Amino acid sequence: DNLLGISWVDSSWIPILNNGSVLDYFSERSNPFYDRTCNNEVVKMQRMTLDHLNQMVGVEYILLHAQEPILFIIRKQQRQSPTQVIPLADYYIIAGVIYQAPDLGSVINSRVLTAVHGIQSAFEEAMSYCRYHPSKGYWWHFKDQEEREKTKPKAKKKEEPSSIFQRQRVDALLLDLRQKFPPRFVQQKPGEKPIPVDQIKKEPEPAPEAVKPEEKETVKNAQSAGAKGPPEKRMRLQ
Repeated sequence: DNLLGISWVDSSWIPILNNGSVLDYFSERSNPFYDRTCNNEVVKMQRMTLDHLNQMVGVEYILLHAQEPILFIIRKQQRQSPTQVIPLADYYIIAGVIYQAPDLGSVINSRVLTAVHGIQSAFEEAMSYCRYHPSKGYWWHFKDQEEREKTKPKAKKKEEPSSIFQRQRVDALLLDLRQKFPPRFVQQKPGEKPIPVDQIKKEPEPAPEAVKPEEKETVKNAQSAGAKGPPEKRMRLQ
């Protein structure tokens, strides 16, 4: 079982913890970090001192470092001879709470998993802001940018007046389209229903009025008199 994520404490031992009692505190039966098949248990049952551990072979616990009353470090090791041991695990006691110190492989594994999780979360969040359209390609669409666009007042674009060339060109195109595709319906007044062009009655053009011959002669005389000028005045004889 992985014991790196758990801890153990017995509050009744905290006031009396010291260099001499810390191993007895660690060897409590309810402590999940303690192996009851170790040499310490054999020495305890036979009521011998801890100096006999050097003469035995097997798993044992020793006090590696002590900083009373707050910090104690206990090592679990495999003794093969009085001078040769193999460290198996380290445990540190801080304010009476026992933790297992992680090994180097567990530390590297945890750091790598944390980094990979952070990178994966960053990629997933970045992909949620990515947009694609065949005509536009790829672009980024962020939520805060959308909120800023909503709150930002829209500036009205000033419409530039059209040039004479543009107006003439548009009129020529409209006239050409009107000749190619004449309208089939005409709306004489706004709001009225459009009427087909065929149903519109064309008003007859007024016929030229017949001029009487007498009127023609008076017109000719008036024109000739105007051309000759006013008649000369005769002098009266007295």
